[in-house]
Parts: sequence; structure tokens; C-alpha cells
Amino acid sequence: MSLPVVLMSRPMRPLVARQLTEKVSLVESHLQDDPDAAIAEVAADVRGLACIGQKVDAALLDRFPKLEIIANFGVGYDNIDASACAARGVMVTNTPDVLTEEVADTALGLLIMTVREFGAAERHLRAGKWEGEGAFPLTAGTLRGRTLGIVGLGRIGKAIAERAEAFGLKIAYHGRSKQAGVAYPYFPSVLELAAACDTLMLVVPGGAETRHMVDKPVLEALGRDGVLINVGRGTLVDETALIEALENGTILSAGLDVFEQEPHVPAKLRALENVVALPHVGSASVHTRDAMGQLVVDNLVSWFETGKPVTPVAECKG
Repeated sequence: MSLPVVLMSRPMRPLVARQLTEKVSLVESHLQDDPDAAIAEVAADVRGLACIGQKVDAALLDRFPKLEIIANFGVGYDNIDASACAARGVMVTNTPDVLTEEVADTALGLLIMTVREFGAAERHLRAGKWEGEGAFPLTAGTLRGRTLGIVGLGRIGKAIAERAEAFGLKIAYHGRSKQAGVAYPYFPSVLELAAACDTLMLVVPGGAETRHMVDKPVLEALGRDGVLINVGRGTLVDETALIEALENGTILSAGLDVFEQEPHVPAKLRALENVVALPHVGSASVHTRDAMGQLVVDNLVSWFETGKPVTPVAECKG
């Protein structure tokens, strides 16, 4: 019996290809001189996709008539039309849990860097200004007395909340609905949450439903001492409104690990001293990325050996 054909069109962690090669007929089109030709050659036989960031829509699905499963490298899968996949009987999986702690650590680190202006302080030192011009100015921001409003109290949101409580922050949250057994105050809209807190943490997926959920009214509600932290998706924030709010003092500062059109970051945003910007490194450690890669492998292998995935996305659980 021939091995199932799995296509990987972008590089992943080395362990993914190494382990899949033992279990499937793996085609790494990104290694070929003509990747498109390599894909076209196997398209009719592809039963699985190892996916990292590619847009998966009806047009792509049409290219692979025997496709059974898409194993996405990442917990977020807004790049994949999961509903269209489910309608065609194509399973979609992601990599939850294994990156929860790493992203939560990043979120808290980004929050502290932003509130206390540690990035600007480091630039002050590296430029020789500490010795030449004196101490870095006292920071306007502090974690003391802050209320952290978390948009998206899922696995990562809860891990962030636990860490934030240890720093003495009060917690509130917004999500699709109020969660049973959660003691934090719940607010039915992002606008109401922003008005009730001074620090807004975004931890929800991208997509049409959440696009620009943080806009000018939300930033105005957050207020002049407000801090925005985004470790979710760049599309959650209206970047034009954010730049304006940061320039005119509508909010105090922002810490961003994600952007609307990655890897492009607007020059105005990069130039602002009250912004801490990271190049989407929330889960970017060898330990965590290897764990994510292992889950991609496990999902594909489990599917072809048992007909069941390890971590199906919500749209494909029915």
C-alpha cells in the first residue's frame, strides 16, 4: 500500500520533515527549483497539507481533489477558511496548548517593557546618553494600580491573567460570552471593557469578525493613561487610528507583537517612542516551535493511521 502524499510548501522546524518522511510520502515543494511545477505534479494525489501561514480558500482546495487534512502550524488559523474545508469534508488542525505559556510570557514582558519604557531606556544607554546627558527620565507609566482588560480569555488569556495577578493587577475581560466559573468582571463589548480599564490586552484570533475591533472610540475610552498590548493578530487594531491616538496623547503607549500587514510596519509606528514593537515573536523559541512542529506531525500521522486528528479546530469537531 502506497504512503499518503503530504505537501509542505514552506519550511517548518527540521523535526517536521524528518519525522513525516518516515510515515508519509512528503513533498517539500519549497526545496525545488520550480515550486509551482512540483506542486502541480503531485496535486492530484495530495491527501495532506502541512501548512504554515498559507492562505487556504476554495480556489486552493480545488487544486487538491483528494485532500483530507490540513495541519496548520500555529494556534491561529485565520489564514484558512475552515468552514469551507469542513463543508468539503477536509479536516483542519492547529497547535493549541503547546505555545500557551510562551505567548503569555511574551505578553507580560511586552506589557512591562511598554509601561516602563524599557526599550527607550535601553536605547538611551546604548546611544551613550546616560553618561553624556544623564539619567533616563522617570517613566509616566507604572503597573501599580492598573486594571488589565483581557480581550479573549481562552487558554492564553487565562495564563496571562494568572501572571498579571501575581504583579498585583486587577483583571476584567471580554469574550463572546460570560464564562462560568470565572470570577473576573465580564464586559459584553470591547468598548465597555476599555472604558472600565486602563490597560487593554488583545489575545483573540483574526478574521472578519474581529477586524478593527479596537478603533478610535475604543482608544478614546481607554484614555490618556491607557496602554494597548496586542499579541493576537494585527488586524484586530485599526493601525491608522492607533497611530493618531499615540501621536496626540489619546492613549499613553502601545506594545505590539503583531501588525496589520506583516512584515510591513508603518514608518510612523516605528518612529514613535511610546511604542514597543516586536517582530511577531510571541511563541518564537526553539522549545515551543519544536513542540508546535511535533503537533503538526502528530495530527497528520494520527489522521492517516486512525482517521482521527489530535487537535481539530472548532469548525471540524462536529
